[in-house]
Amino acid sequence: MSYEHDDILQAVYRVILERKANPSEQSYTASLIRKGNDKILKKLGEEATELVIAGKGGEREEIVYEAADLFFHSLVLLGFHDIPLDAVYDELRRRFGVSGIAEKQSRPIE
Repeated sequence: MSYEHDDILQAVYRVILERKANPSEQSYTASLIRKGNDKILKKLGEEATELVIAGKGGEREEIVYEAADLFFHSLVLLGFHDIPLDAVYDELRRRFGVSGIAEKQSRPIE
């Protein structure tokens, strides 16, 4: 099965939701979701750090591999919280063409 660039994230996200709804003992995704938010966050932090290290090393394949891991674990977090991937796409569309500085200034002060 082949996916276009913009389809693959949705396809992976659908599988994550399927694993959440129908967990299997053999599923890494289901086990991660079963362990809960803190475990998902820990794994996401590890993957982000690994991507930073790969970026520092500058090896293209390693950067791609670690970026894929980070994307995947981000999708797991979204699925755990029942946040549709389209919500992220909508936010990216909202920001598209807006200066990063202007976008940050438009955020409410916390």
